[in-house]
Amino acid sequence: MPKPLLPVANRPIMEHVLRLLKRHGLNETVVTVQFLASLVKNYFGDGEELGMELTYANEEKPLGTAGSVKNAEEALKDDTFLVISGDALTDFDLTDLIAFHKEKGGLVTVCLTRVPNPLEFGITIVDEAGQVERFLEKPTWGQVFSDTVNTGIYVMEPEVFDYVQADTSVDWSGDVFPQLMKEGKPIFGYIAEGYWEDVGTHESYVKAQADVLERKVDVELDGFEISPGVWVAEGAEVHPDAVLRGPLYIGDYAKIEAGAEIREHSVVGSNVVVKSGAFLHRAVVHDNVYIGDHSNLRGCVIGKNTDIMRAARIEDGAVIGDECLVGEESIIQGNVRVYPFKTIEAGAFVNTSVIWESRGQAHLFGARGVSGILNVEITPELAVRLAGAYATTLKKGATVTTARDHSRGARALKRAVISALQASAIDVRDLENVPLPVARQQTARGSAGGIMIRTSPGVPDSVDIMFFDERGADLSQASQRKLDRVYARQEYRRAFPGEIGDLHFPSSVFDSYTGSLLRNVDTAGIADAGLKVVVDASNGSAGLVLPSLLGRLGVDALTINPGLDESRPTETAEARRAGLVRLGEIVSSARAAFGVRFDPVGERLSLVDERGRIIEDDRALLVMLDLVAAERRSGRVALPVTTTRVAEQVAAYHGTQVEWTTTSPDDLTRVGREDTTIFGGDGRGGFIIPEFSSVFDGAAAFVRLIGLVARTQLTLSQIDARIPRAHVLRRDLATPWAVKGLVMRRVVEAAGERSVDTTDGVRVVETDGRWVMVLPDPSEAVTHLWAEGPDDASAQALLDEWAAIVDSAGD
Repeated sequence: MPKPLLPVANRPIMEHVLRLLKRHGLNETVVTVQFLASLVKNYFGDGEELGMELTYANEEKPLGTAGSVKNAEEALKDDTFLVISGDALTDFDLTDLIAFHKEKGGLVTVCLTRVPNPLEFGITIVDEAGQVERFLEKPTWGQVFSDTVNTGIYVMEPEVFDYVQADTSVDWSGDVFPQLMKEGKPIFGYIAEGYWEDVGTHESYVKAQADVLERKVDVELDGFEISPGVWVAEGAEVHPDAVLRGPLYIGDYAKIEAGAEIREHSVVGSNVVVKSGAFLHRAVVHDNVYIGDHSNLRGCVIGKNTDIMRAARIEDGAVIGDECLVGEESIIQGNVRVYPFKTIEAGAFVNTSVIWESRGQAHLFGARGVSGILNVEITPELAVRLAGAYATTLKKGATVTTARDHSRGARALKRAVISALQASAIDVRDLENVPLPVARQQTARGSAGGIMIRTSPGVPDSVDIMFFDERGADLSQASQRKLDRVYARQEYRRAFPGEIGDLHFPSSVFDSYTGSLLRNVDTAGIADAGLKVVVDASNGSAGLVLPSLLGRLGVDALTINPGLDESRPTETAEARRAGLVRLGEIVSSARAAFGVRFDPVGERLSLVDERGRIIEDDRALLVMLDLVAAERRSGRVALPVTTTRVAEQVAAYHGTQVEWTTTSPDDLTRVGREDTTIFGGDGRGGFIIPEFSSVFDGAAAFVRLIGLVARTQLTLSQIDARIPRAHVLRRDLATPWAVKGLVMRRVVEAAGERSVDTTDGVRVVETDGRWVMVLPDPSEAVTHLWAEGPDDASAQALLDEWAAIVDSAGD
């Protein structure tokens, strides 16, 4: 970046300089440019916005301090002119400087100032009359004979150009001034009072920010001083529970969340987001930066368009270039330089500068497709590139089904995805807003694949871009890697004009879905049972399929919260709990057989029994398992290894067997596709009804449950009561990425002679049947632990024992 464009208090240094010139009536300015000249020109233009007239003099090659001014001679040759640097912050009285020059009648007046450390500057000596006696450029301490230095600000008469050779590198204080003094020409020195800082180092740049905030320099600050030293620009959103300790500056349209702490001498640029728990002290943050929760920034500079993820730490003196990604829980040591467009991986410890490595992401896909914070990690540009890469893995002319949830963010991103697919010779069937299971089912009807965009469950500011294969299931690991490779290489296929893909909107999507569902899932006995149920659509897209489904089921159903709420595309755990409590109250007062609550995208289901009591998700899995196994009496049940071993007892009692899978939904889907599988579930509200679909489907689970209850004529509480109690406890432990491998090695070593199951993570089984499972999270710096025992106390003791082993590995 050209130094004059470095922002100080959210304005480029050169803008502060131009505003100073304007204040002193100097409206006509020639800007000499060389390094990244186009950036300077694009920013300032012709000066109209500042009320000035700007013209530019381009240097084809470096011409030195005097040669560059000679290059602009045509515009300066008619009158006295002033030369000033665009990268030094000052508030000198230029009017008084010019008056001094005219009064003395000199050829050149050099503006001088006093500094405590003159080593980096040219020393100048003047006599009592103000005439310059001697110059010395960048002295050693042995040569220091004054603290009066040359600021590079000069007032000159046009005749000075006679002493500057054209098209040659010439310096004022090294070449021109000594020649003038040799010839006895009058050069005067004006010692200015006021502020002057040559912003040439990281330290001086950070100091300039602090001096502006301390009001040691007279420059204009945009915005309002909402409390002493706390400046907030127009449109900035600062939560009342954020901690602000001035002096500090917050740029326009920045957003500071509750719990964030911004302390002295920090400058936050335009459109910066500072998340809850973040801490900034003496940090200079340029525009459009995202600062994740609980990150810690001290005495550092962060370039524009950079993302600092959760719990990252950046120490004193570090500089992060533009458009970098600093992964969560990474640590960047003091004085480290990270050059532009670099990625620091999550959990990395960086103590040397990062210069050459190119930006790259290790893993595009997480547990829920490609996930990230909307408009920070997941932007329309990324969505276009991803969709282009996906299209490139398919044949030209193939059809892809697209869908979304009811959030505005998903709608905007889906439009970008559709454009990219069509531009890559792919036909698009757009379902618009549908439940996730409907999107999967419709993808499986003649498409080469599908893309669904939804708000991340429980995380309202994040989105998931989910890719489906031709069966509507998540992409296999091999297909993910293929998409990863195309994306990383940026080898996108583009259609010729006659090949642009078509876009159409299929009709009767919900009727088609419910017709297929009711043909495949056993509904015998429902019409005769006279069941009454309460269905909570939780203001999500699940409500879109219910009218057509409930009408054809012939069941007495009370539907609550059927309307779509764009502002709540997902729900927190607290909101979900409160919704279930309300559902329970309605079920008991309406004397219904049971109540169900869909998640906002219709993928998962929660249950309430006839008394209005919530059946917890892990318990609901056992209830559904008991009902299905009792009816089918043979076959296999797909369950993740984290499920209670009570499930084995229930399955065996009814003549069925459990197939244990990993915790990945893909693995459950794989087993769900096999002919002998009669049921699957994950213990978190996700149910697989294999006769209809091999993926989680809330509506299919609901229809299956109604049929089962109607035919058994037992209540959910009666079924629940006949199943033994399970005692499974879970705990999540923060684990830096760098020690995850060490943690798992320690766990295997600690298992010793005990039975070890490595289906997923490491499950250690004690001789008495108690077990603990340790599983590193694939996308977060966390290790998950589960433990089961005959009672809560023994499970807790087991969990504590192994949590200590995991923690010790991270020390």
